[in-house]
Amino acid sequence: MDTQAIASIEFLQRQAASLLLYQSVLRGEVGTAFLNLLQALSSSNTNGLACLQAYGTWFQALAARNQGWQDYLITQILRTDNPFSKQVQQSSLLPPALVAAAQHDLQALQSLYNCSSDQLSRWVQATAKLLAAPVAWNQQQDRVGAIHELPIWEKFQMSENWVDVLESLAAHYQRYGTGLFASYRALRWQSGQLVGISYADPVQLPELVGYESQKDSLLKNTKFLLAGHPALHVLLYGSRGSGKSSLVKGLLNEPDTGNLRLVEVAKSELKDLPTIVEQLRGVPQKFIIFVDDLSFEEDDDAFKALKVVLEGNLTARPQNVVVYATSNRRHLIREFFSDRPRPKDNEEIHSWDTVQEKLSFSDRFGLTLTFEPADQNTYLSIVRHLATQADISLSQEDLEYRALQWATRHNGRSGRTARQFIDFLRADLAVTGSESRRLNT
Repeated sequence: MDTQAIASIEFLQRQAASLLLYQSVLRGEVGTAFLNLLQALSSSNTNGLACLQAYGTWFQALAARNQGWQDYLITQILRTDNPFSKQVQQSSLLPPALVAAAQHDLQALQSLYNCSSDQLSRWVQATAKLLAAPVAWNQQQDRVGAIHELPIWEKFQMSENWVDVLESLAAHYQRYGTGLFASYRALRWQSGQLVGISYADPVQLPELVGYESQKDSLLKNTKFLLAGHPALHVLLYGSRGSGKSSLVKGLLNEPDTGNLRLVEVAKSELKDLPTIVEQLRGVPQKFIIFVDDLSFEEDDDAFKALKVVLEGNLTARPQNVVVYATSNRRHLIREFFSDRPRPKDNEEIHSWDTVQEKLSFSDRFGLTLTFEPADQNTYLSIVRHLATQADISLSQEDLEYRALQWATRHNGRSGRTARQFIDFLRADLAVTGSESRRLNT
């Protein structure tokens, strides 16, 4: 390569090394591969094979994400956690040194942004003495899943000086947050940390019929949460297979709930609830802590942790967090006849208070939604609704006859049974129709 190309590569290396706050932008697989490629191109012992290998690693990292280099950099800037992106969510008054560091980093990152895939391909061609430049990865990211990022994204793309974008970037952080919460809408607490769920359940609320009043109440309470008003903790209890869990998960797929996050916490992890809540406090998103199939044994540590979150302690309850729990039991703590006090018992003076403490725990949820077992009319209504959505063309009489037979032979009448029946029927009709067409040809 000529002297000018070498100077340009060394300039990019200095810019990357000078980052004060946004180092994490280049710590991922793509960023590391980019830095390794620059190192291979600038090394005094440069050889063509090393450059080709480094370029191939970088190309593969971009291809695995189906994202171009420029798009990758902007994505990382929008979602990174650093002192600036975190503090700006809490206060608009920041230390001048923090603002100056953010401005410096944006200028440095713009230099890396301006280094196109085509330019890197040409440098590799010159270093490796190839007849043709390696294929350049110029794939444009599909941004359908990040509509709220488009305005700030376009400002980065159109700005001649990224320092001018800093104010808009700060407003973006304040509204949409950063890190995991900006990247995932569904998360779970696992081994002491939050983990993003890449493929959340796509269930839609219009698919769930038969419990309209419960659906409306849950949706209204969730809208209170999203609007910043006090929202209630909710217990959904009732018969198995009635769609309680699906109803909670479907909230993520409702219109105008883009700022909502669902955090799944297993019963075995409930002891960490106070820690989880503190991690969610003060960020711009609204959170539903989702606990499925809830019940407790006596003296369960999880019971004590959930009680603290529901009732509070000296620490103020965050207004952006509620608990939605499902259970097949109205009384969440198992009680035995042997627990009830008898006249001969003298170990505890106020033993009935202990019993009432157990029985009243579910009352600590501000809103309780009851899901009664589905009768035949409700079950058939769900089946007809799902069959219409699945575009199943059977007569109503035939459909209902098959549905009742299925319920008798399987898990009884419920929304879950109806879904399983429709899934099986749709596959069965597709396979039967395919075989029939094959035999007729």
